[in-house]
Amino acid sequence: MYIGELARKANATAKAIRLYESLGLLGQIQRLGKYRVYTDNNVLQVQLIRQAQSLGFRLSELEPLLRTDQGEPDWAMIARHLDKKRATVKAEIKKLHALDDSLLQMQTEIHDCLQAQLVAQQADCPNFPVNQPPD
Repeated sequence: MYIGELARKANATAKAIRLYESLGLLGQIQRLGKYRVYTDNNVLQVQLIRQAQSLGFRLSELEPLLRTDQGEPDWAMIARHLDKKRATVKAEIKKLHALDDSLLQMQTEIHDCLQAQLVAQQADCPNFPVNQPPD
């Protein structure tokens, strides 16, 4: 299949596929004259690359994982990288929770301060509607 069909099957652009090839992520691509000829295996490779990118992997991180002598991904190394990525995500989540706690504390303090100011203003103004006795 040619690059257009590969792009359609793998839901990628021809430009992205050329980039993957230039980085060596697709292995050796056969040519028929000036045209690249791709296989069903290349569809799977492009899909794996795109999935890894959607999970936060950079292409530079994928190169040692996908560029092997056997032409197959190094699944054990991929599993180790997934573990590292998950640890990074968990650490980031922990930091974000701490940030959210700090924001909530500041929000509560500001709310309490504004409420105290409102009560003080109402006490200073005897004609304020809240201070008037009900009819």
